[in-house]
Amino acid sequence: MAKHYETVFILNPVLSEDQVKEAVKKYEDYLVANGATMVVKEDWGLKKMAYPIQNKKSGFYSLFQFTTEDGSIINKYETEFRRDERVMRFLTVAMDKHAVSWAERRRAKLNIKAN
Repeated sequence: MAKHYETVFILNPVLSEDQVKEAVKKYEDYLVANGATMVVKEDWGLKKMAYPIQNKKSGFYSLFQFTTEDGSIINKYETEFRRDERVMRFLTVAMDKHAVSWAERRRAKLNIKAN
């Protein structure tokens, strides 16, 4: 049975729009190439952070929700984030049935289409 995951990551605000798209595409391609199925991808844009990270007060936020049969790709996926200097922070969480239900209701409310 496929397990649901959600990742939010923050990219450095000094990146250009093309560099942000390239970084987001890299992580999306990584998941798909390793057998994950992308449920939804949201780009939240440049947002102010609650506290400075690396002396920066804002960053480009992105959210991925995906499913995978193979949970072992998560460690390798997070290693890719750690190695990338463009990524300031990231968090991947496994979603239980309540989180999946809440995410579906949120997407319906915001009229966001799943892939």
